[in-house]
Amino acid sequence: MTSIFVNIPSNDLERSKGYYTALGCTINALFTDENAACLVWSDDIFFMVLTKEYFSTFTDKEFADPKTHAQVLISISRDSRDAVDRTIDAGVANGGTAPGDPQDYGFMYARDLVDPDGNGIQFMWMDAAAAEQGPEAFMAEQGQA
Repeated sequence: MTSIFVNIPSNDLERSKGYYTALGCTINALFTDENAACLVWSDDIFFMVLTKEYFSTFTDKEFADPKTHAQVLISISRDSRDAVDRTIDAGVANGGTAPGDPQDYGFMYARDLVDPDGNGIQFMWMDAAAAEQGPEAFMAEQGQA
């Protein structure tokens, strides 16, 4: 089994815990303390939100300010377009921002969300048939090629 653990720094761990639980994450108390919180997206996807001080113990590299620099783009799927919109709405209601317009390709719908620390996540939905066939085959089948 492969699991994904994404480590992100935070200026305010308690704020981050509240923010991500508002998006639907749960907190794994076994891996949460005053330095870090393990936020569970699914059985295989976890965010380790770390205080900047604790984060710095894992690397000798300088921090890139996520408000001005992109280092990685993370995309998490949702079950529907409405679920994407609900996640974005929850993030904005809890201190996040939703930059840019939705990306609507018909078979795929995506929106970006930035947390209060500047860490960005894209939430997306893709039609199951498009995911199985690939976008070009799906569009051709729909008469949209």
